[in-house]
Amino acid sequence: YHFSLGSKYLQPIFLNSGGGPGGYVAAIKAGQLGLKTACVEMRGTLGGTCLNVGCIPSKALLTSSHHYYDAKHHFADHGIQIDGEIKMDISKMLATKAKTVQGLTGGIEHLLKKHKVDYYKGKVSFIYMTLRLPCSIR
Repeated sequence: YHFSLGSKYLQPIFLNSGGGPGGYVAAIKAGQLGLKTACVEMRGTLGGTCLNVGCIPSKALLTSSHHYYDAKHHFADHGIQIDGEIKMDISKMLATKAKTVQGLTGGIEHLLKKHKVDYYKGKVSFIYMTLRLPCSIR
């Protein structure tokens, strides 16, 4: 991520490594504060472990399995009768899970764009950093 000095003043910058729940929130806040901001995520999708492969996908599959269980065991209690065999379509359940995750990660990506945060898929390393600020102590 390169910054150029168009004037004698350097625009304040914020470079965030990681698009998990701490990283993307920090990047959005920096963008709201007017900093030139970039967020770099190596996974290729924002949201971190919980959103991509942990909590959210697990809960999406769990919700589908609860629906299946309720259809087999509780619908009749509510006057809902199903004639024939109730089956699970695992590929459809996985597609629903993927759609849920994609919707949420896409929402985060939209928020980054809304707050003018540049988003890069890859890894970042800090090779050399120097920060000099004029300061006065009173």
